[in-house]
Amino acid sequence: MTAAQLAAAPREEADQVFPLPPAPGAVSVVRRRVRAVLGGWNLPADAVEDVLLVVSELITNALVHALPPATLRLWRIPVDGRAGVRVEVTDRGPAAPPGPRKSAPDPDEHGRGLGIVAALSARCGVLAHPAATSRWAEVLTG
Repeated sequence: MTAAQLAAAPREEADQVFPLPPAPGAVSVVRRRVRAVLGGWNLPADAVEDVLLVVSELITNALVHALPPATLRLWRIPVDGRAGVRVEVTDRGPAAPPGPRKSAPDPDEHGRGLGIVAALSARCGVLAHPAATSRWAEVLTG
């Protein structure tokens, strides 16, 4: 399935939207709200932790590297015939920063978030829109 087909796929059950304030502490505030939603969905504890880590990494990426406003969307979907949660963060920034990087990030502090997302997800990717970018991941939950 292509990224465009995944984006156009029907959304199932609950669809949650969380605006992401560009402020210190935003990640922890949104994580608490997402934990409450996931708790209501009765997911296994290890799946909840995986989704929360993916949420944290995608939110942090948007808040550090993108342009506000940013929004997190969260919903349950089937992933390869199994239960899953799709996490999607949309911001006003480009899909990739223009031009070469001025300096490499310190690998002890930065640069591993999207690798973590890829490791915890059944699928993940980037969708470029005319005036925004969405980074998404689908995490198996059952």
